[in-house]
Amino acid sequence: MINLANVKTIFFAFILLLILSGCGYTPNAKFSRDVLGEKISTSVIISAQDPQNTVVMKDAVDKAIIEVFHSSLVSQDRSDSHLVIKMLTPVYTPIVYDENGFVTGYRMSVFLNITKHSKESSKSYNTKGFHDFSVAPNAIVTDQDRFKAINFAAQRAIKAFVAKVSAEGARAKK
Repeated sequence: MINLANVKTIFFAFILLLILSGCGYTPNAKFSRDVLGEKISTSVIISAQDPQNTVVMKDAVDKAIIEVFHSSLVSQDRSDSHLVIKMLTPVYTPIVYDENGFVTGYRMSVFLNITKHSKESSKSYNTKGFHDFSVAPNAIVTDQDRFKAINFAAQRAIKAFVAKVSAEGARAKK
């Protein structure tokens, strides 16, 4: 016997598929691959001030290449594009004060310079990411708080890079 709920589900899935295929939808990964290629290699310039965060940043970029760009990580000699990532000095900015004037909230800003080298050209991208976090009044920011804040801010900066590359690929298609 045919279940009415299954028929409705199949019908709505078919309609959704029809709408998406008819509207010319193209995923961001397609536009990004047009700019970066199918095979990408990465390297990170180690920051003397934050060597442990540099490793986290490299992992985040590699993860974005696989998950967002749907591209393969390869060695530099086999790559279509090579990305060189450099983290500039992270900046703390107090953003929230309590009634006694003590800082209770900070914004961590991370600036990344990502240079894309390909066979045809090189291009530099500057991105920024931030993360707001709170601390107890009159407290010192611990290394763990700092590490987590830089990590979250770097992930946002990488997402900004992904958006820039996707937009560049979309503009090139027109």
